[in-house]
Amino acid sequence: MTAKISVLIADDVQEIRENIKKLISFHPEVTVIGEADTADAAIAKAREVQPDIILMDVNMPGMDGISATGLLNTEVPQASIIIMSVQGEQEYMRRAMNAGAKDYLTKPFTGDELLQSIKQVYNNEQQRRKVVVLEPKRLDRGTVTTVFSAKGGIGKTTIATNLAVAIAAKTKQRVCIIDADLQFGDVCLFLNILPRATIADLVADIDSLDGQLLSSYLTRYDDLVDVLAAPLKPEQAEVLSGAHLSAIIKMLRTMYQHIIIDTAPSFSETMLAALDEADHLIVVASLDLPAIKNIKVCLEIMESLGYSQDKIKVVLNRAYSEGGMDIKEASDSLKRTFVAVLPSDGKTVVPSVNRGIPFVVSNPETPVAQAVFGLAKCLGADNWQQETQPRGVVYRLKQLLG
Repeated sequence: MTAKISVLIADDVQEIRENIKKLISFHPEVTVIGEADTADAAIAKAREVQPDIILMDVNMPGMDGISATGLLNTEVPQASIIIMSVQGEQEYMRRAMNAGAKDYLTKPFTGDELLQSIKQVYNNEQQRRKVVVLEPKRLDRGTVTTVFSAKGGIGKTTIATNLAVAIAAKTKQRVCIIDADLQFGDVCLFLNILPRATIADLVADIDSLDGQLLSSYLTRYDDLVDVLAAPLKPEQAEVLSGAHLSAIIKMLRTMYQHIIIDTAPSFSETMLAALDEADHLIVVASLDLPAIKNIKVCLEIMESLGYSQDKIKVVLNRAYSEGGMDIKEASDSLKRTFVAVLPSDGKTVVPSVNRGIPFVVSNPETPVAQAVFGLAKCLGADNWQQETQPRGVVYRLKQLLG
């Protein structure tokens, strides 16, 4: 007989705990083995009963549930934590992800939603531990595109995520996004997904790296796009070296037709690995003087590193914004032609980021989305098709918008 999924409930309201127990009691594969009314009590109980899943409420007396989640990930690492909260805002989800939660349920939730979350989180964790994912078909050599800028807040992650989804939409080929902004990566947030594991977790198994192992650390966005998430905590960035990242990229080349790398605005060892491994280097610029100055220095450094002019492609983001420099003036200053110009469109981009839905999915007809599709084609993505909507768009919109 298959062992049941064991659950610990942590909520300060007894009525809620009783309701959750009733919901779980209808499912033969799940059983409640403990409960707690404070975070401290939950930590003590988890140490004692070693549950598979901990249902953790955010707002409890004393220590809050998100702080407790961070401690439990260290003290009871085999337990996967699902946060429960009446708050459904992105900021709470971000905090839960950073603390190490595997899923986030907004109260009130149905029995089906609860049981689906428990089973999915449990199955993902078992898959990660046992590495039961089938070995992907090996490819000759996927194409690596690294998105970089010498200045933060310029739109790298927006471009990287939308570019990845656009390439998958247009080519029907598999794409993997590496979030290599190791301290403050937001790729999962921009795609509204919770990572089941991160690149920092993968490093622990780096000596056994193969396609099967690597697949178990990826988080799925849709049928064609997967994500290798950034570490959940900034201090975890130190575990990844440039050699580690190079090895990961080389393996992903055998598994995906396209690899998109989002980066941090620095020339650190790991970022240099992301630049070295790239077939295409997208350098993101904007029409303000400090950004142009920094990009000019950035291009000079890349030239000194021996990167070819063909490899480096400068993309102008937030063009035509009020008060910005003239595009020709910026191009002349950089002595480069912009391979793509993305217009400033806050009405499209800001809601896209806040809702975690790439605008190439939610608003594919807008000029900014069409500019990203054009950039994808400029990068030489083959097997180009005419549809503008990504595969699975209806499913994703229903899932994310309810």
